[in-house]
Amino acid sequence: MSATKIKHTSSELISMIGLVLGCVLFGLGSLIVAHVDGVGAYAMAFWRLAISTLIFVMLAKIFHQKFPTSGRAIVFALISGGALGLDLALWHESIYAVGPGISTLLNSLQIFFLALIAFVWFGEKQSKIQLVSLALASVGVGLIASPELTHNSLAVWGFVSGILSGAFLAVSMSFVRKTHEVADVPIFPMMSLVGVGGAVLLLPLMLMFDGDKLAPATLTQWGWVLVYGAVMQCMAWGLIAYSIPKIALSLTGLLLLSEPVAALLIDYFWLDKMINVMQWGGAFLVMFAIYLGSFKPKNK
Repeated sequence: MSATKIKHTSSELISMIGLVLGCVLFGLGSLIVAHVDGVGAYAMAFWRLAISTLIFVMLAKIFHQKFPTSGRAIVFALISGGALGLDLALWHESIYAVGPGISTLLNSLQIFFLALIAFVWFGEKQSKIQLVSLALASVGVGLIASPELTHNSLAVWGFVSGILSGAFLAVSMSFVRKTHEVADVPIFPMMSLVGVGGAVLLLPLMLMFDGDKLAPATLTQWGWVLVYGAVMQCMAWGLIAYSIPKIALSLTGLLLLSEPVAALLIDYFWLDKMINVMQWGGAFLVMFAIYLGSFKPKNK
């Protein structure tokens, strides 16, 4: 029994480190988006998913993971990808408007959209603490937004696109769950189908909205886009997907906050974005609310 307990503790520690590393990599991804200014928001999302899809297809072949034969499972996975594509594109728009830190924090509000979907679609009741967390998050967003609105003409769109990105991320996660309810799909084929769904949806949108910013203009920019697709979509997503099932939910909710924290610190110290005391207070209030919202209601 003692050996088993030690083994479990060691495995949990590795998963915790993997989860934090994955979240920090995601936060660093926002820095790439902010600096590669020759590629539009929809195009950046398209290339990220297209590159990651090629990698996931190769990994599926290498590890002999089979793609699903169920038509419903394939459709659900493709819908999940479409929602993820919109999530990424809107997150990029928010990054351009209000910076990586605030945009990533707004994207993290997806937990509340997940709670709404769980209530409406899956019949999961919400606890009082989750309702309180939603109220706290609303106050926190207000504290962050009020100073930004006074000096940033793009602030309204930045907040709208950031919050909408969280909504589409929640939709994407919900359809991943629906896919697994229909068929047991291995991770690499699943992420391949998600990538295809997102890239197909984004292709006409980037042609429509991104104009002359469809592709990187230099080899350096191509290099950063490749890093964005390979590291942020494949490695970071893989670490998070691997780690979450192995950690207690309450601890997962806390560790996932390392992503917006990392993005805020990058925004403040690296990109020299002005974040005043009120906004810092609002940011920590939102993160505390997200942590509270990560608790599932206990079954009576």
